[in-house]
Amino acid sequence: MEILLVGAALMIFAVLVSAWLMTFARWFPIKGIDGAFLPDYKTLIRAHIDFALMALFCLGFYAVKVPLSVTACWLVVIGGITNPAVFVIAAFNPNFWEKTIWKVYAAISFVITTIGFGWVCISLLNYA
Repeated sequence: MEILLVGAALMIFAVLVSAWLMTFARWFPIKGIDGAFLPDYKTLIRAHIDFALMALFCLGFYAVKVPLSVTACWLVVIGGITNPAVFVIAAFNPNFWEKTIWKVYAAISFVITTIGFGWVCISLLNYA
């Protein structure tokens, strides 16, 4: 279950990186990290929030101290990173949904996330 802590730390790091990117893109424009570099600011905000929520889920699942499957924990962490990454990719690539590879990536990420979170929820319900 320690993977939940490692995953949460990585997601919190992603929150910090995205906050700095958004700050420099919006309020302290630097050539190369401005509107041309970050064409969809609002979508990066979505990624920022999603990374924070996923980190909180990982910390919460770890904190309840319910025995969880290691595989379920890995799926939660993988989904918790790849799902917000969809927003990151879309923020930097305005034609995101026109490319098949990103549609497949988003679908696989969503399936992994759903299985992981579903598995953990069933484990929590069975423990109750």
